[in-house]
Amino acid sequence: MAQTNKIALVTGGSRGLGKDMALSLAKKGIDVILTYNSKQQEALDVVKQIEDIGGKAAALQLNTADTKNFDAFLKEVTKTLETFKADKIDFIVNNAGTGVYAPFADTTEVQFDEMVSIHLKGPFFLTQKLLPLMADGGGIVNVSSGLARFSFPGYAAYAAMKGAMETLTKYQAKELGDRKIRSNIIAPGAIETDFGGGAVRDNKELNDQVKSITALGRVGQPDDVGSVVAFLCTDDAKWVTAQRIEISGGTLL
Repeated sequence: MAQTNKIALVTGGSRGLGKDMALSLAKKGIDVILTYNSKQQEALDVVKQIEDIGGKAAALQLNTADTKNFDAFLKEVTKTLETFKADKIDFIVNNAGTGVYAPFADTTEVQFDEMVSIHLKGPFFLTQKLLPLMADGGGIVNVSSGLARFSFPGYAAYAAMKGAMETLTKYQAKELGDRKIRSNIIAPGAIETDFGGGAVRDNKELNDQVKSITALGRVGQPDDVGSVVAFLCTDDAKWVTAQRIEISGGTLL
């Protein structure tokens, strides 16, 4: 089946960083399959925005922490590709995630296991499941955090998973290189979204604190991140793999 546009699958694409990633990809002429966990209407709104600029898009429900549903999801992706008149996806963007705020000494096993499922086990096995549907020469974009390089108390479990994803990214790049599949990971700093209850966006004291330790003197915006993801999904980044790209405005240099 002849495929025209490249296609990217973006998990957690209904809001926040994922929404901007999906829109940034569409602006590059890349069609998008985005997933949502519970915010169906928000996801459909993103689909409409992409269609309004001339792209193809679809929204599929997926809880990335629930690996037992990945086979069913794979079937949904295959059906969606048929509506796109395609049989392969080119890029996987493992963006979906939530945070947990708890000091190391107080983090519960339940909280830890939740972070493992959402931020490590889910992306590991979802990408594995999707490999047969991936086109050779495509790419994987994983999502880490500035918190894997610098430490703010309260994010031990979350940041540990992101550190693991950074290591996984190198292994993917090495082991999938024979298919010319690139794997990179971005590490956003503090961004004004609803992540973590919108703390960076809504808490002026925290916002000012981040500004004071950031070389470029402000907190991040979602469109600071989406454009970098879109770049990694184009031929402009054809010789970039196994890289960690921090998008933090120079936090704690």
